[in-house]
Amino acid sequence: MTERLPLCPISRTAMILGSRWTAQIIRELLDHGPRRFQDFSDALEGIAPTMLSNRLKMLEESGVVERQIYETHPPRAEYKLTDKGRKMSGIIGAMRDWGAKYG
Repeated sequence: MTERLPLCPISRTAMILGSRWTAQIIRELLDHGPRRFQDFSDALEGIAPTMLSNRLKMLEESGVVERQIYETHPPRAEYKLTDKGRKMSGIIGAMRDWGAKYG
């Protein structure tokens, strides 16, 4: 994330979670552990490959997700949450609970 971060901690969090598909990507990683690009594509119906790639890059730049190459020819990567990303479990859980009750 090359843009300047807001001073407000809620605004900083919203910059990450407020981006379309981001919460669902984090949920997938929390629920299933490390995932490959195709795993996300299969689980997140309607997400375009370009959008998924952009969101994964943004999450990686934010320090929420880590990409690990597991095969070099052709290059293949697996994505997993960092410690910072795992700490979002309470936020994602609260969103899930609120959505189940009121959404």
